[in-house]
Amino acid sequence: MKKQALNPYLPSYEYVPDGEPYVFGDRVYVYGSHDKFNGTEYCPNDYVCWSADVNDLENWKYEGVIYKKTQDPMCDNPEKRLLFAPDVQKGADGRYYLYYVFDFLGVMAVAVCDTPAGEYEFYGHVHYEDGTLLGSKEGDPFQFDPGVLVDGDGSVYLYSGFCPVNFPWGMFDLPERLIKGGMVIELEKDMVTVKEGPKVIIPDKAHGKGTDFEGHEFFEAPSIRKICDTYYFVYSSFNGHELCYATSKSAVGGFKYCGTIVSNADIFLNGITDKDALNYSANNHGSIVEINGQWYVFYHRQTNRHQFSIQGCAERITIEKDGSIKQVEMTSSGLNNGPLKGVGEYEARIACNLMSKEGPKRYEFGEVIEKYHPYFTQDGEDREDNPNQHIANINEGSVAGFKYFIFDKVEEISVKVRGNGNGVFLISTELGGQPISEVKVSAQSDWSTFTAPMKIEEGIKPLYFTYKGEGSVDFMSFIIK
Repeated sequence: MKKQALNPYLPSYEYVPDGEPYVFGDRVYVYGSHDKFNGTEYCPNDYVCWSADVNDLENWKYEGVIYKKTQDPMCDNPEKRLLFAPDVQKGADGRYYLYYVFDFLGVMAVAVCDTPAGEYEFYGHVHYEDGTLLGSKEGDPFQFDPGVLVDGDGSVYLYSGFCPVNFPWGMFDLPERLIKGGMVIELEKDMVTVKEGPKVIIPDKAHGKGTDFEGHEFFEAPSIRKICDTYYFVYSSFNGHELCYATSKSAVGGFKYCGTIVSNADIFLNGITDKDALNYSANNHGSIVEINGQWYVFYHRQTNRHQFSIQGCAERITIEKDGSIKQVEMTSSGLNNGPLKGVGEYEARIACNLMSKEGPKRYEFGEVIEKYHPYFTQDGEDREDNPNQHIANINEGSVAGFKYFIFDKVEEISVKVRGNGNGVFLISTELGGQPISEVKVSAQSDWSTFTAPMKIEEGIKPLYFTYKGEGSVDFMSFIIK
């Protein structure tokens, strides 16, 4: 069977959150931070890049490490310094500029390279004309999460912002900064010197009451795109789980809130609320890109019961004639050109819905969820090969949902599991719906396969696997025949 695109779109051992997608030439490149499997903090690894041919989004190429934290002269302690979410733009000189921040240092840095995914070299820190670093001057807002745009006329705009609610600044030995929302800074043509700003363009929660942003005020993750004559400001709201967008005819102001593009728990989709969430959630970060005439949103999901092992996902979106974008649901197919084939073996890790019998939870900062909650994980340590990601701790009432498949003739389904569970997987095409198959499983210390007949109507449908029984099981994959 021909390889298909899946969510997450990178190999299961790879943890690249905060993905900024760009098409350069005939390839799409994703730039993000780099988490560690089973990490205890955000983004401890060096920056890597992955790319794919625009005509082959099923096959992603590892471009290697493109920038190391030790290349920055401010890297006083490589063990503690963290490379947070970056962004990249092609400059007027044809070179590629990578913008980033070290954890909570609060200043912007820039690296440069002649190619999109080569070895970037340190270029400088964003500074004022007198050499003072942006973010270090008295009264400067805290600099965080760069988003960059080189406009058609050569103007360079840097977007930034970090507006948490009740953030423990003292925990990071930082003075509380004056922050009122997402901001823009215009840069000189050298890509590193402040020309004008900072200027707030999107309100945070403390300043959003009575505006059209109320309920979706700015938190972090600013990203900017220009489509025709309209600027799209993509960001994460204080809700955390969602990527929102605002639009303007100007790069430096006048932005109006337009809606949610995607939520990593499908909250707000068709009226879904927090209590009805369809997945475990936490922060979100990403952006939009056009590939071969089709628009996509790149975002991320959490794994391993916490916020520190994040993976990138993507969904097809539509930009309507009026410029609006309707919220899309999380799927297992993502970058695939339509639903997945209703035959073959699929890894459980591509579940787009996951919950316990009590529903999913939000992964709060520093919290590791235990007890009866299922979660995505892998055996072994952090690595760059040998994928074996699966869903662990599936127990009574746990549900894993997969969207979507196009079915023709199906006769049976198998599940590959291990664990001390003795029970049955009820398989349905609706959440909580009538089962179309029941696969009995028994306790096994090694991965074992269990099979049952399955009849399903032709057409495009999801599959939900609900476990009923004693004990718990780990879920590696399922096979449709």
